[in-house]
Amino acid sequence: MIICEKCIYDETTPSISFNDEGVCSYCEMLDKLQKDYQTGTPEGEAEFKKIIQQIKADGKNKKYDCVVGVSGGTDSSYMIVKALDWGLRPLAVHYDNTWNTAIATENIRKVLNKLNVDLFTHVVDNKESDDIFRSFFKAKVPELDGPTDIALAETLYRAASKFKIKYVLEGHSFVTEGISPLGSAYVDGKYIKNIHRKFGKLPMKTFPNMDFKSFMKWVVFKRIKKIRPFWYIDYNKERAREFLEKEYDWKYYGGHHLENRMTAFNHSIWFPKKFNIDQRNNTLSAAVRNGFMQKNEALRIYNSPIFVEPELVSYFKKRLEISDEEYEATLNGENKTYKDYPTYKKRFERLRPLFYILAKSSLVPMSFYIKYTSKSEI
Repeated sequence: MIICEKCIYDETTPSISFNDEGVCSYCEMLDKLQKDYQTGTPEGEAEFKKIIQQIKADGKNKKYDCVVGVSGGTDSSYMIVKALDWGLRPLAVHYDNTWNTAIATENIRKVLNKLNVDLFTHVVDNKESDDIFRSFFKAKVPELDGPTDIALAETLYRAASKFKIKYVLEGHSFVTEGISPLGSAYVDGKYIKNIHRKFGKLPMKTFPNMDFKSFMKWVVFKRIKKIRPFWYIDYNKERAREFLEKEYDWKYYGGHHLENRMTAFNHSIWFPKKFNIDQRNNTLSAAVRNGFMQKNEALRIYNSPIFVEPELVSYFKKRLEISDEEYEATLNGENKTYKDYPTYKKRFERLRPLFYILAKSSLVPMSFYIKYTSKSEI
């Protein structure tokens, strides 16, 4: 088994390659991002200060000058705190897929109440939400929780448009999280629509899906920019968590992606047991790559069982009305991917030059350009 010299990605990772020094293509990609954004350097900090000044100028005389998505997790909670430290006037936005844990809901309340930050929430109808999740389960594809990602993005854009805000701040850090391997997961509005059309039973009325027309409206015509501050500045997730716990009585929920029960099921059961995808390798590889953890320790954790919340499986089956027989048959049956259903993927690939321009202008995340417009194989 070939394992990268700088992280723990191995030869089974989708779309991976290794250079003559044994360093994987993902480490090379992240090294380039770190160089391009000058992450954690005085130059990166200076560039981000310019962005902050532009946000303030564009938001002058408005109630809010930026939107920040909140989930109750570490990154988004800390992002709200930092936005105020930078002198911004954020509007917190939450998409509720009705599978939140009580800890996540309380974390949002504690932080926003203490900071006196307004919250814009879109709550999808719970039966409709469950019907969409059930459709993805029946479709036998990896992206069980993919609809949440699209719905959150659409909710952020809608809130920004409603209040005439030009900037969305996202709490993603490629330093602490890495970037998911190309081909291991994919989702777009067309994918959701077609899977739901084939397997769903209820009409999609309250779910904020984002089709291609809406996507272009937000990024080309409305020109709402997505800024990822942690791509520029130094960010330590452990220190952020300690700060939140001390200052806001914020509670840790047990692990990355575990603040929502559907996301937890996707990452702790569906991904690894059905598709042999263990996304712990993203954060563990990031920790090794940046010297936060020794490779042997990361491999030990990676080879240990994934934490599963007690009663999570029974909750999943009961809520989605899935019998034990159907659950076992689906979990152990054939696997499908986004290539088995209609998506926008080929269109994104054809429009790669356009999306490069949009990414350089911060109108789409650079990670979208890297992953969604590349021709990758699973």
